[in-house]
Amino acid sequence: MIDYNKEKIAFSRNLRKNMTSCERKLWYLFLRSYPLRFQRQKIIGEFIADFYCAKAHLIIEIDGENHSTPQGIINDQFRTKRIEGKFYKVIRINNEMIENNFYEVCEYIDKTINLLIQE
Repeated sequence: MIDYNKEKIAFSRNLRKNMTSCERKLWYLFLRSYPLRFQRQKIIGEFIADFYCAKAHLIIEIDGENHSTPQGIINDQFRTKRIEGKFYKVIRINNEMIENNFYEVCEYIDKTINLLIQE
């Protein structure tokens, strides 16, 4: 069962309404119609995951420029460790990959899901 922080509901809704261009691209061109259901801006404990697939126990995080700073890297490592401690797999994809290698990103996500649901 997912921990759910009700205090983050309004913030999560706002993030869904105001997705970044890379989040929008991944959602509308791939994840929205993926055979397994994905949710956007899903509250997982004290965090909000960009994309979440319950069946695969997969969380996809889209990382912009602020994630490449020293503090951003530390924050992401902490967040990933906490989430994976709850038995989820976290994959991080930076904006540049989505913008320049979209097909490969989709292929990577699909392969990851297939591995996870086989376990």
